[in-house]
Amino acid sequence: MDKKFGLLGGTLEHSFSPQIHARIADYEYKLYEKSPGKIRDFLLLGDFDGLNVTIPYKKTVIPFCETLSAAAMKIGSVNTIIKNADGTLYGDNTDYFGFLYMLRKSGVDVSGKKALILGSGGASLTVRAVLEDNGIGEIITISRTGADNYENIYRHKDAQIIVNTTPVGMYPGNGTSPVALDIFGSCEIVLDIVYNPAKTELMLVAEDRGIAAAGGLYMLTAQAKRAAELFLNIDISDAVIDSIMQEIERQTKNVVLIGMPGCGKSTVGKRLAALTGREFCDTDELIRAKAGKSIARIFDEDGEDTFRDIEQQALREVSAKSGCVIATGGGIVKREINRRFLRQNSVTVFLDRELSQLTSHGRPLSQAHGVTALYNERLPLYMAWSDKKIKSGSGVYETALAIKEVLKL
Repeated sequence: MDKKFGLLGGTLEHSFSPQIHARIADYEYKLYEKSPGKIRDFLLLGDFDGLNVTIPYKKTVIPFCETLSAAAMKIGSVNTIIKNADGTLYGDNTDYFGFLYMLRKSGVDVSGKKALILGSGGASLTVRAVLEDNGIGEIITISRTGADNYENIYRHKDAQIIVNTTPVGMYPGNGTSPVALDIFGSCEIVLDIVYNPAKTELMLVAEDRGIAAAGGLYMLTAQAKRAAELFLNIDISDAVIDSIMQEIERQTKNVVLIGMPGCGKSTVGKRLAALTGREFCDTDELIRAKAGKSIARIFDEDGEDTFRDIEQQALREVSAKSGCVIATGGGIVKREINRRFLRQNSVTVFLDRELSQLTSHGRPLSQAHGVTALYNERLPLYMAWSDKKIKSGSGVYETALAIKEVLKL
């Protein structure tokens, strides 16, 4: 009989676990989104052979486990469950291996340093155990109601390492951060176990301040590898972690097309989405839907500032998604905050087309200022915002295929 595995949690729409496990081994892996009142019956009567466990049930499941691994017992948190032949449950903690792998990949030496752990749930216990086993000097756990909390966090402004174990900033709550980093003048690195989006607001602020930052995809993939070993009772090479993580990152990041009005972002974007099996989103279409009128009418009746406000909201919504192709308006680069939306979960491609091939028909700003003037104004922004530059104009299919090949989609 085929084995049945899955992920147990509260809200799982953000999860990449099924994609990861599908690349590790050939077994069924489902998402089990359960309310607290359903946990007991599911654990005792559910049709599964093994589970991963995520927020908020890493402590909740412990009383239902007949036996615990030494790591799970020491940490007080279970994120992997195996159903024994007699139906009893064995609880383990593969998050330890996952965070240790993430920590080593970050290259930070924690010896003798001071760390802040944001959050007091099951994941924070695992992080504490890893840091202690690697020679950390001092650990402060920040919670909402404990002695060390977000109201008096300034007392620990000398922290050198900050680890976020809360869901703050996780999809769909993109753009929020559990703390402000401006008081932490000694901070060397921010580690955020959130993996969707790829870069949380906390990580983006860290990067803006010149602080190293790492997200949770390494931890997620590494712990999944270790969980799979327990599920199947086999050894799996650590080499699969990096290859799977890179593949998942390519598949889950949005591809955002920027460039001049008329360069082909929408037509190329639709073709690229079809080639790669991705959802296609067009910010101009969203703007028209939100406003209930054409873009030309928005400019004529409400002005450019109103248009930019609607455009900003549209981009904020679509950029929070994963694995989409997103075509943007030519002036998306006029507001710096839009770049922040793109940085969280996207690879940005600049479609550069010859000026002679660009038209101003139906494009208010191109008509008002001229194509050449707009191009000269925006070119530095397009170049600064983009991860890749692709020449457009050789044909829709050819351009879409070039993007697919360059990004290895």
